Amino acid sequence: MKRSFNFLACGALFCSTAILTPAAAAVAKEGEAVYATKCKSCHGADGSGNPAIAKMMNVTMKPLGSAEVQAKSDADLKTVITAGTGKMKPVAGVSAGDADNIVAYLRTLKK
Repeated sequence: MKRSFNFLACGALFCSTAILTPAAAAVAKEGEAVYATKCKSCHGADGSGNPAIAKMMNVTMKPLGSAEVQAKSDADLKTVITAGTGKMKPVAGVSAGDADNIVAYLRTLKK
C-alpha cells in the first residue's frame, strides 16, 4: 500500500528548516517526477522558465525559486497548479496528491 504524505499539514516545518526529513525528501522526489512530465516543458528543468514559451505567450515567467513565488502559500501554489492563473491553464491529469508533491518539489527550488 502506497502511503500518502500530506505536505500541506507539514508545510511550515518543511519551509522553516534547511534539512529535509526523509518523508519530505521522498515527497519532493515524487513531485520532481511529476514536474518533469507536466511542468518542465514550460517552466524549465530548473524552474527558471522556458524563454520560447514565455515569448510565444507574451508573458514574463517568474523563476519558481524566486522570493516572489516562494512567498506564496502551499495552498496558493496548489491552486495555480490545479486551477491555473493568468494565461497558465490548469495542469491536466494532476491529482490533488500530485499537486501537493509538486509544491514540495517547488520548495526545494528556493534560492
